[in-house]
Amino acid sequence: MPRIPNTSRQTLQLLAALLETPTAWRHGYDLSKQTGLKSGTLYPVLMRLKDGGLLDADWEESDQPGRPPRHIYRLTPTGIQFARKHLAKKSVTPVAMPLGAQA
Repeated sequence: MPRIPNTSRQTLQLLAALLETPTAWRHGYDLSKQTGLKSGTLYPVLMRLKDGGLLDADWEESDQPGRPPRHIYRLTPTGIQFARKHLAKKSVTPVAMPLGAQA
């Protein structure tokens, strides 16, 4: 049985961002920009959520020749329930990065 991810501040921030459009596929880079999480924090959390059955992950081919495919993520139905439950307990909203800020 997969381990349920912890509900650290970073995990909750990411879940809040994904819950804004729960069935939409999102790129890690976009999630990083929205939440302010660095890749060294973001991608391990994404992998734990995926391993816990809370996220779907897939590959998206680039529409530009020579560019590699990119991972995309979205909440599973279980992930949506998990996010709503845990975000209701703690008032967490995604951090909006100021324009021009480096993620």
